[in-house]
Amino acid sequence: MDTMLFQRRIPVEEGYDVIVCGGGPAGVAAAVCAARLGARVLLAEATGCLGGTATSGLVTAFDPMADGERMLVGGFMREVVEEVYARGFTGPQVTPDYWRRYFHCWTPFNPEGLKLVLDEKVTAAGVEVRFFTRVVDVEGSAGRLDGVVLNNVEGFTFVCAKTFIDATGDAVLAALAGVACREAGRDTEHIMPPTLCSIVSGIDWSKCLEPDGRLTNAPRDQQRYVDQAVADGFFSYRDRHVPGAFRIGEHTAMLNAGHVFGMDALRCRSLSDGMMEGRRLAQEFVAFYRKYVPGFENIEHVTTASIMGVRESRRIVGEYELCYADYCARRKFADQIGLFCKSVDIHVYDDSPEQYRRYFDEFNHTDRYRPGECYGIPYRILVPKGFANLWVAGRCVSTDVKVHGSLRVQPAASMMGQAAGTAAAQAAASGETAFGLDTARLCDTLRAAGATLE
Repeated sequence: MDTMLFQRRIPVEEGYDVIVCGGGPAGVAAAVCAARLGARVLLAEATGCLGGTATSGLVTAFDPMADGERMLVGGFMREVVEEVYARGFTGPQVTPDYWRRYFHCWTPFNPEGLKLVLDEKVTAAGVEVRFFTRVVDVEGSAGRLDGVVLNNVEGFTFVCAKTFIDATGDAVLAALAGVACREAGRDTEHIMPPTLCSIVSGIDWSKCLEPDGRLTNAPRDQQRYVDQAVADGFFSYRDRHVPGAFRIGEHTAMLNAGHVFGMDALRCRSLSDGMMEGRRLAQEFVAFYRKYVPGFENIEHVTTASIMGVRESRRIVGEYELCYADYCARRKFADQIGLFCKSVDIHVYDDSPEQYRRYFDEFNHTDRYRPGECYGIPYRILVPKGFANLWVAGRCVSTDVKVHGSLRVQPAASMMGQAAGTAAAQAAASGETAFGLDTARLCDTLRAAGATLE
Protein backbone atom coordinates (compact mmCIF):
# COMPACT_ATOMS: atom_id res chain seq x y z
CA MET A 1 0.00 0.00 0.00
CA ASP A 2 1.31 3.45 -0.92
CA THR A 3 1.65 6.02 1.85
CA MET A 4 1.53 9.79 2.13
CA LEU A 5 2.62 12.33 4.75
CA PHE A 6 -0.38 13.89 6.50
CA GLN A 7 0.34 17.14 8.35
CA ARG A 8 -1.78 20.02 9.57
CA ARG A 9 -1.93 22.54 12.38
CA ILE A 10 -4.69 21.81 14.89
CA PRO A 11 -5.92 23.49 18.10
CA VAL A 12 -4.35 22.46 21.41
CA GLU A 13 -6.36 22.11 24.63
CA GLU A 14 -4.86 21.81 28.09
CA GLY A 15 -5.86 21.62 31.72
CA TYR A 16 -7.27 18.12 32.07
CA ASP A 17 -6.19 15.69 34.76
CA VAL A 18 -7.72 12.59 33.15
CA ILE A 19 -8.80 11.79 29.59
CA VAL A 20 -10.97 8.71 29.16
CA CYS A 21 -11.41 7.26 25.67
CA GLY A 22 -14.57 5.15 25.40
CA GLY A 23 -17.88 5.64 27.20
CA GLY A 24 -18.95 2.05 27.82
CA PRO A 25 -19.33 0.45 31.27
CA ALA A 26 -15.60 0.81 31.96
CA GLY A 27 -15.23 4.34 30.63
CA VAL A 28 -18.23 5.81 32.42
CA ALA A 29 -17.14 4.29 35.73
CA ALA A 30 -13.59 5.59 35.22
CA ALA A 31 -14.71 9.11 34.32
CA VAL A 32 -17.30 9.51 37.08
CA CYS A 33 -15.12 8.03 39.83
CA ALA A 34 -12.11 10.17 38.84
CA ALA A 35 -14.25 13.32 38.73
CA ARG A 36 -15.75 12.56 42.13
CA LEU A 37 -12.21 12.62 43.52
CA GLY A 38 -11.70 16.14 42.22
CA ALA A 39 -10.06 15.45 38.86
CA ARG A 40 -10.94 17.45 35.76
CA VAL A 41 -12.09 14.74 33.35
CA LEU A 42 -12.78 14.62 29.61
CA LEU A 43 -14.69 11.58 28.30
CA ALA A 44 -14.57 10.95 24.54
CA GLU A 45 -17.19 8.55 23.17
CA ALA A 46 -17.49 7.46 19.52
CA THR A 47 -21.29 7.10 19.52
CA GLY A 48 -24.11 9.39 20.66
CA CYS A 49 -24.78 7.82 24.06
CA LEU A 50 -23.02 6.25 27.02
CA GLY A 51 -23.14 2.58 27.94
CA GLY A 52 -21.35 0.97 24.99
CA THR A 53 -22.45 -2.62 24.45
CA ALA A 54 -25.16 -2.19 27.11
CA THR A 55 -26.93 0.53 25.11
CA SER A 56 -25.60 0.98 21.57
CA GLY A 57 -24.92 -2.78 21.42
CA LEU A 58 -28.29 -3.77 22.98
CA VAL A 59 -26.65 -6.31 25.31
CA THR A 60 -29.32 -5.41 27.82
CA ALA A 61 -28.62 -7.87 30.64
CA PHE A 62 -25.98 -7.33 33.31
CA ASP A 63 -23.91 -10.47 33.84
CA PRO A 64 -23.77 -12.21 37.25
CA MET A 65 -22.79 -9.91 40.11
CA ALA A 66 -23.24 -12.22 43.16
CA ASP A 67 -21.70 -15.54 44.17
CA GLY A 68 -24.85 -17.15 45.55
CA GLU A 69 -24.19 -15.80 49.04
CA ARG A 70 -23.30 -12.12 48.63
CA MET A 71 -22.90 -9.40 46.02
CA LEU A 72 -19.33 -9.22 44.76
CA VAL A 73 -19.69 -6.25 42.42
CA GLY A 74 -19.91 -3.10 44.53
CA GLY A 75 -19.05 0.54 44.03
CA PHE A 76 -20.24 2.41 40.96
CA MET A 77 -21.74 -0.65 39.25
CA ARG A 78 -23.94 -1.41 42.26
CA GLU A 79 -24.99 2.22 42.40
CA VAL A 80 -26.05 2.10 38.74
CA VAL A 81 -27.97 -1.19 38.81
CA GLU A 82 -29.83 -0.24 41.98
CA GLU A 83 -30.87 3.11 40.51
CA VAL A 84 -31.92 1.46 37.24
CA TYR A 85 -34.09 -0.93 39.27
CA ALA A 86 -35.53 1.78 41.55
CA ARG A 87 -36.65 3.80 38.54
CA GLY A 88 -38.39 0.87 36.86
CA PHE A 89 -35.83 0.33 34.11
CA THR A 90 -35.27 -3.41 34.73
CA GLY A 91 -37.38 -6.29 33.46
CA PRO A 92 -40.66 -6.66 35.40
CA GLN A 93 -39.55 -10.06 36.73
CA VAL A 94 -36.37 -8.67 38.34
CA THR A 95 -35.90 -8.41 42.11
CA PRO A 96 -32.82 -7.14 44.02
CA ASP A 97 -31.83 -10.76 44.67
CA TYR A 98 -30.93 -11.03 40.98
CA TRP A 99 -27.74 -9.02 41.58
CA ARG A 100 -27.39 -9.11 45.36
CA ARG A 101 -27.57 -12.86 46.00
CA TYR A 102 -28.45 -15.26 43.17
CA PHE A 103 -25.67 -17.40 41.71
CA HIS A 104 -24.96 -16.93 37.99
CA CYS A 105 -28.05 -14.80 37.41
CA TRP A 106 -28.38 -12.12 34.73
CA THR A 107 -30.24 -8.82 35.33
CA PRO A 108 -32.15 -7.61 32.22
CA PHE A 109 -32.78 -3.86 31.81
CA ASN A 110 -34.20 -1.28 29.44
CA PRO A 111 -31.37 0.37 27.44
CA GLU A 112 -33.09 3.76 27.22
CA GLY A 113 -33.39 3.87 30.98
CA LEU A 114 -29.70 3.07 31.41
CA LYS A 115 -28.74 5.82 28.94
CA LEU A 116 -30.66 8.36 31.02
CA VAL A 117 -29.10 7.22 34.32
CA LEU A 118 -25.57 7.37 32.90
CA ASP A 119 -26.17 10.85 31.43
CA GLU A 120 -27.21 12.01 34.87
CA LYS A 121 -24.22 10.39 36.58
CA VAL A 122 -21.59 12.07 34.40
CA THR A 123 -23.39 15.41 34.58
CA ALA A 124 -23.62 15.32 38.37
CA ALA A 125 -19.92 14.40 38.65
CA GLY A 126 -18.85 17.27 36.39
CA VAL A 127 -17.42 15.09 33.60
CA GLU A 128 -17.04 16.84 30.24
CA VAL A 129 -18.50 14.45 27.65
CA ARG A 130 -17.86 14.69 23.92
CA PHE A 131 -20.04 12.38 21.84
CA PHE A 132 -19.21 11.30 18.28
CA THR A 133 -15.54 11.76 19.14
CA ARG A 134 -12.74 9.27 18.47
CA VAL A 135 -9.07 9.11 19.41
CA VAL A 136 -7.03 8.97 16.21
CA ASP A 137 -3.45 9.55 17.37
CA VAL A 138 -1.24 10.16 20.41
CA GLU A 139 1.90 12.06 21.30
CA GLY A 140 4.44 11.01 23.91
CA SER A 141 7.65 9.11 24.51
CA ALA A 142 9.37 6.69 26.90
CA GLY A 143 6.19 5.18 28.25
CA ARG A 144 4.47 8.48 28.98
CA LEU A 145 1.70 10.16 26.99
CA ASP A 146 1.50 13.93 26.59
CA GLY A 147 -1.81 14.12 24.76
CA VAL A 148 -4.23 12.60 22.27
CA VAL A 149 -5.54 13.70 18.90
CA LEU A 150 -9.34 13.61 18.90
CA ASN A 151 -11.62 13.94 15.88
CA ASN A 152 -15.29 14.89 15.64
CA VAL A 153 -17.55 17.16 13.59
CA GLU A 154 -15.38 20.15 14.54
CA GLY A 155 -12.25 18.52 13.12
CA PHE A 156 -9.02 17.54 14.86
CA THR A 157 -7.94 18.67 18.32
CA PHE A 158 -4.83 17.84 20.35
CA VAL A 159 -5.79 17.52 24.02
CA CYS A 160 -3.17 17.35 26.77
CA ALA A 161 -3.66 15.71 30.17
CA LYS A 162 -1.74 14.28 33.10
CA THR A 163 -3.22 10.78 32.80
CA PHE A 164 -5.10 8.68 30.22
CA ILE A 165 -7.49 5.73 30.32
CA ASP A 166 -8.22 3.40 27.40
CA ALA A 167 -11.78 2.08 27.73
CA THR A 168 -12.34 1.56 24.01
CA GLY A 169 -12.71 -2.22 24.28
CA ASP A 170 -10.38 -2.69 21.32
CA ALA A 171 -7.39 -1.07 23.09
CA VAL A 172 -7.31 1.62 20.38
CA LEU A 173 -5.52 4.23 22.51
CA ALA A 174 -3.05 1.68 23.88
CA ALA A 175 -2.19 0.40 20.42
CA LEU A 176 -1.64 3.94 19.12
CA ALA A 177 0.68 4.56 22.09
CA GLY A 178 2.80 1.55 21.17
CA VAL A 179 1.65 -0.79 23.94
CA ALA A 180 2.40 -4.45 23.22
CA CYS A 181 -0.91 -6.20 22.50
CA ARG A 182 -2.24 -9.64 21.64
CA GLU A 183 -4.75 -9.74 18.79
CA ALA A 184 -7.34 -12.50 18.47
CA GLY A 185 -6.86 -14.51 15.30
CA ARG A 186 -3.24 -13.45 14.90
CA ASP A 187 -1.69 -14.04 18.32
CA THR A 188 -4.31 -16.64 19.18
CA GLU A 189 -5.70 -19.56 17.18
CA HIS A 190 -9.30 -18.35 17.05
CA ILE A 191 -11.51 -15.28 17.33
CA MET A 192 -14.54 -15.60 19.58
CA PRO A 193 -17.43 -14.64 17.28
CA PRO A 194 -19.53 -11.54 18.00
CA THR A 195 -23.31 -11.18 17.86
CA LEU A 196 -25.47 -8.33 16.61
CA CYS A 197 -28.24 -8.15 19.23
CA SER A 198 -31.84 -7.06 18.65
CA ILE A 199 -34.91 -5.75 20.44
CA VAL A 200 -38.11 -7.73 19.77
CA SER A 201 -41.71 -7.26 20.94
CA GLY A 202 -45.10 -8.97 20.85
CA ILE A 203 -44.16 -11.72 23.31
CA ASP A 204 -46.64 -13.55 25.55
CA TRP A 205 -44.41 -14.22 28.55
CA SER A 206 -47.17 -16.15 30.34
CA LYS A 207 -46.25 -19.13 28.15
CA CYS A 208 -42.64 -18.97 29.41
CA LEU A 209 -42.92 -20.06 33.03
CA GLU A 210 -40.69 -22.06 35.33
CA PRO A 211 -42.36 -24.92 37.25
CA ASP A 212 -42.60 -22.68 40.33
CA GLY A 213 -44.45 -20.02 38.33
CA ARG A 214 -41.58 -17.52 38.03
CA LEU A 215 -41.21 -15.73 34.74
CA THR A 216 -37.81 -16.45 33.26
CA ASN A 217 -35.30 -14.30 31.41
CA ALA A 218 -35.38 -16.72 28.50
CA PRO A 219 -38.03 -19.20 27.27
CA ARG A 220 -38.21 -22.48 29.18
CA ASP A 221 -36.63 -25.43 27.34
CA GLN A 222 -35.28 -23.10 24.67
CA GLN A 223 -32.39 -25.40 23.82
CA ARG A 224 -34.87 -28.14 22.87
CA TYR A 225 -36.39 -25.81 20.28
CA VAL A 226 -32.98 -24.83 18.93
CA ASP A 227 -31.98 -28.50 18.61
CA GLN A 228 -35.21 -29.27 16.77
CA ALA A 229 -34.75 -26.36 14.36
CA VAL A 230 -31.17 -27.46 13.62
CA ALA A 231 -32.38 -31.03 13.00
CA ASP A 232 -35.07 -29.67 10.68
CA GLY A 233 -32.46 -27.74 8.68
CA PHE A 234 -34.23 -24.46 9.50
CA PHE A 235 -31.08 -22.38 9.94
CA SER A 236 -28.49 -21.44 7.34
CA TYR A 237 -25.89 -23.00 9.64
CA ARG A 238 -25.89 -25.52 12.50
CA ASP A 239 -25.08 -23.26 15.45
CA ARG A 240 -26.75 -24.68 18.58
CA HIS A 241 -25.31 -22.03 20.91
CA VAL A 242 -28.08 -19.43 21.31
CA PRO A 243 -27.84 -17.28 24.48
CA GLY A 244 -31.50 -16.41 24.06
CA ALA A 245 -34.20 -13.82 24.64
CA PHE A 246 -33.99 -11.77 27.85
CA ARG A 247 -37.19 -10.17 29.08
CA ILE A 248 -36.84 -6.38 29.45
CA GLY A 249 -40.51 -5.31 29.42
CA GLU A 250 -44.11 -6.49 29.58
CA HIS A 251 -43.98 -7.73 25.98
CA THR A 252 -40.40 -7.02 24.90
CA ALA A 253 -37.03 -8.76 24.98
CA MET A 254 -33.43 -8.42 23.99
CA LEU A 255 -32.51 -11.15 21.49
CA ASN A 256 -28.90 -12.36 21.77
CA ALA A 257 -28.67 -14.80 18.89
CA GLY A 258 -26.60 -15.38 15.77
CA HIS A 259 -22.81 -15.78 15.87
CA VAL A 260 -20.93 -13.96 13.09
CA PHE A 261 -18.17 -16.51 12.66
CA GLY A 262 -14.75 -15.34 11.50
CA MET A 263 -15.42 -11.62 11.94
CA ASP A 264 -12.38 -9.56 12.93
CA ALA A 265 -13.35 -6.39 14.82
CA LEU A 266 -9.92 -4.87 14.13
CA ARG A 267 -10.41 -4.90 10.35
CA CYS A 268 -12.90 -2.41 8.94
CA ARG A 269 -13.90 -4.55 5.94
CA SER A 270 -14.55 -7.57 8.16
CA LEU A 271 -16.51 -5.47 10.66
CA SER A 272 -18.59 -3.92 7.86
CA ASP A 273 -19.39 -7.30 6.32
CA GLY A 274 -20.14 -8.63 9.81
CA MET A 275 -22.75 -5.95 10.47
CA MET A 276 -24.62 -6.93 7.31
CA GLU A 277 -24.38 -10.63 8.18
CA GLY A 278 -25.61 -9.85 11.70
CA ARG A 279 -28.72 -8.15 10.34
CA ARG A 280 -29.42 -11.15 8.12
CA LEU A 281 -29.03 -13.56 11.04
CA ALA A 282 -31.32 -11.44 13.20
CA GLN A 283 -34.16 -11.98 10.76
CA GLU A 284 -33.43 -15.70 10.69
CA PHE A 285 -33.64 -15.99 14.47
CA VAL A 286 -36.79 -13.89 14.69
CA ALA A 287 -38.37 -16.34 12.25
CA PHE A 288 -37.12 -19.25 14.37
CA TYR A 289 -38.68 -17.88 17.56
CA ARG A 290 -41.94 -17.18 15.75
CA LYS A 291 -42.17 -20.73 14.42
CA TYR A 292 -40.77 -22.85 17.25
CA VAL A 293 -41.00 -21.13 20.65
CA PRO A 294 -44.31 -20.87 22.59
CA GLY A 295 -45.18 -17.30 23.48
CA PHE A 296 -43.28 -15.89 20.51
CA GLU A 297 -45.88 -16.61 17.80
CA ASN A 298 -46.55 -12.89 17.28
CA ILE A 299 -42.99 -11.65 17.72
CA GLU A 300 -42.07 -8.42 15.94
CA HIS A 301 -38.51 -7.33 15.19
CA VAL A 302 -38.04 -3.75 16.44
CA THR A 303 -34.36 -3.04 15.65
CA THR A 304 -30.85 -4.38 15.57
CA ALA A 305 -28.06 -2.72 17.55
CA SER A 306 -26.06 0.15 16.06
CA ILE A 307 -22.75 -1.48 17.04
CA MET A 308 -21.56 -5.08 16.93
CA GLY A 309 -21.47 -7.03 20.18
CA VAL A 310 -17.75 -7.79 19.99
CA ARG A 311 -16.53 -10.40 22.48
CA GLU A 312 -12.83 -10.48 21.62
CA SER A 313 -10.36 -8.36 19.68
CA ARG A 314 -7.20 -7.02 21.33
CA ARG A 315 -5.70 -7.39 24.84
CA ILE A 316 -2.73 -5.50 26.23
CA VAL A 317 0.43 -6.97 27.72
CA GLY A 318 0.29 -5.59 31.24
CA GLU A 319 2.40 -5.52 34.36
CA TYR A 320 0.69 -8.83 35.20
CA GLU A 321 -1.31 -11.30 33.11
CA LEU A 322 -4.23 -12.88 34.95
CA CYS A 323 -4.25 -16.50 33.82
CA TYR A 324 -6.37 -19.63 33.98
CA ALA A 325 -4.22 -21.06 36.78
CA ASP A 326 -5.17 -18.02 38.88
CA TYR A 327 -8.83 -18.63 38.03
CA CYS A 328 -8.69 -22.33 38.95
CA ALA A 329 -6.90 -21.55 42.23
CA ARG A 330 -9.51 -18.92 43.18
CA ARG A 331 -6.44 -16.73 43.73
CA LYS A 332 -6.58 -13.47 45.66
CA PHE A 333 -4.05 -10.62 45.34
CA ALA A 334 -2.68 -7.95 47.65
CA ASP A 335 -3.45 -5.31 45.01
CA GLN A 336 -6.86 -6.64 43.93
CA ILE A 337 -9.39 -4.03 42.91
CA GLY A 338 -12.40 -6.33 42.64
CA LEU A 339 -13.77 -9.86 43.01
CA PHE A 340 -15.57 -11.89 40.35
CA CYS A 341 -16.98 -15.36 39.84
CA LYS A 342 -18.45 -15.76 36.35
CA SER A 343 -17.72 -19.02 34.53
CA VAL A 344 -15.30 -19.12 31.64
CA ASP A 345 -17.66 -18.14 28.80
CA ILE A 346 -15.87 -18.66 25.49
CA HIS A 347 -18.49 -18.96 22.79
CA VAL A 348 -18.32 -21.56 20.04
CA TYR A 349 -15.67 -20.84 17.39
CA ASP A 350 -17.69 -22.58 14.66
CA ASP A 351 -21.01 -24.40 14.28
CA SER A 352 -19.65 -27.94 14.75
CA PRO A 353 -21.07 -30.32 17.39
CA GLU A 354 -17.56 -30.59 18.85
CA GLN A 355 -17.41 -26.85 19.52
CA TYR A 356 -20.81 -26.86 21.18
CA ARG A 357 -19.78 -29.71 23.49
CA ARG A 358 -16.57 -27.84 24.32
CA TYR A 359 -18.48 -24.66 25.16
CA PHE A 360 -21.19 -26.45 27.15
CA ASP A 361 -18.77 -28.45 29.30
CA GLU A 362 -16.46 -25.48 29.87
CA PHE A 363 -19.23 -23.11 30.90
CA ASN A 364 -21.26 -25.52 33.02
CA HIS A 365 -18.84 -28.09 34.40
CA THR A 366 -15.09 -27.66 33.91
CA ASP A 367 -13.69 -25.80 36.93
CA ARG A 368 -16.99 -24.01 37.42
CA TYR A 369 -17.14 -22.22 40.73
CA ARG A 370 -19.47 -23.29 43.52
CA PRO A 371 -21.56 -20.72 45.41
CA GLY A 372 -19.37 -18.60 47.68
CA GLU A 373 -16.25 -18.89 45.49
CA CYS A 374 -14.54 -16.08 43.59
CA TYR A 375 -11.20 -14.81 42.29
CA GLY A 376 -9.44 -11.48 42.67
CA ILE A 377 -8.79 -8.94 39.91
CA PRO A 378 -5.28 -7.52 40.42
CA TYR A 379 -4.63 -3.84 39.73
CA ARG A 380 -1.56 -4.70 37.61
CA ILE A 381 -3.65 -6.08 34.71
CA LEU A 382 -4.91 -2.52 34.12
CA VAL A 383 -1.40 -1.12 33.59
CA PRO A 384 0.34 -1.52 30.19
CA LYS A 385 3.82 -2.84 30.84
CA GLY A 386 6.27 0.03 31.37
CA PHE A 387 3.77 2.88 30.95
CA ALA A 388 3.71 5.68 33.50
CA ASN A 389 0.39 7.47 32.95
CA LEU A 390 -1.82 5.10 30.94
CA TRP A 391 -4.38 2.57 32.18
CA VAL A 392 -6.80 0.28 30.37
CA ALA A 393 -10.17 -1.01 31.59
CA GLY A 394 -12.70 -3.42 30.12
CA ARG A 395 -12.19 -6.41 27.85
CA CYS A 396 -8.78 -5.22 26.64
CA VAL A 397 -6.99 -5.76 29.99
CA SER A 398 -4.06 -8.15 30.45
CA THR A 399 -5.43 -11.70 30.71
CA ASP A 400 -5.05 -14.99 28.94
CA VAL A 401 -7.79 -16.26 26.63
CA LYS A 402 -9.67 -18.29 29.23
CA VAL A 403 -9.81 -15.61 31.92
CA HIS A 404 -10.84 -13.15 29.22
CA GLY A 405 -13.84 -15.45 28.72
CA SER A 406 -14.90 -14.72 32.31
CA LEU A 407 -13.81 -11.10 32.77
CA ARG A 408 -14.92 -9.49 29.49
CA VAL A 409 -18.44 -8.57 30.68
CA GLN A 410 -20.11 -5.35 31.83
CA PRO A 411 -19.99 -5.65 35.67
CA ALA A 412 -16.31 -6.59 35.62
CA ALA A 413 -15.60 -3.79 33.14
CA SER A 414 -17.27 -1.29 35.46
CA MET A 415 -15.19 -2.46 38.45
CA MET A 416 -12.00 -2.17 36.42
CA GLY A 417 -13.08 1.24 35.15
CA GLN A 418 -13.69 2.50 38.68
CA ALA A 419 -10.23 1.28 39.70
CA ALA A 420 -8.56 2.86 36.67
CA GLY A 421 -10.32 6.19 37.21
CA THR A 422 -9.45 6.18 40.91
CA ALA A 423 -5.81 5.32 40.15
CA ALA A 424 -5.54 8.00 37.47
CA ALA A 425 -6.97 10.66 39.78
CA GLN A 426 -4.56 9.57 42.52
CA ALA A 427 -1.59 9.69 40.16
CA ALA A 428 -2.61 13.06 38.69
CA ALA A 429 -2.68 14.55 42.18
CA SER A 430 0.42 12.85 43.61
CA GLY A 431 2.72 12.51 40.61
CA GLU A 432 2.93 8.72 41.05
CA THR A 433 3.34 6.46 38.04
CA ALA A 434 0.82 3.81 37.03
CA PHE A 435 3.31 1.01 37.63
CA GLY A 436 4.57 2.57 40.89
CA LEU A 437 1.23 3.52 42.40
CA ASP A 438 0.57 3.18 46.12
CA THR A 439 -1.98 0.36 45.73
CA ALA A 440 -2.75 0.23 49.47
CA ARG A 441 -4.03 3.78 49.22
CA LEU A 442 -5.90 2.92 46.00
CA CYS A 443 -7.65 -0.01 47.67
CA ASP A 444 -8.58 2.10 50.68
CA THR A 445 -10.19 4.66 48.36
CA LEU A 446 -12.08 1.93 46.48
CA ARG A 447 -13.36 0.40 49.71
CA ALA A 448 -14.56 3.82 50.86
CA ALA A 449 -16.49 4.05 47.57
CA GLY A 450 -18.23 0.72 48.15
CA ALA A 451 -15.96 -1.80 46.40
CA THR A 452 -15.82 -5.35 47.80
CA LEU A 453 -12.14 -6.27 48.11
CA GLU A 454 -11.91 -8.46 51.24
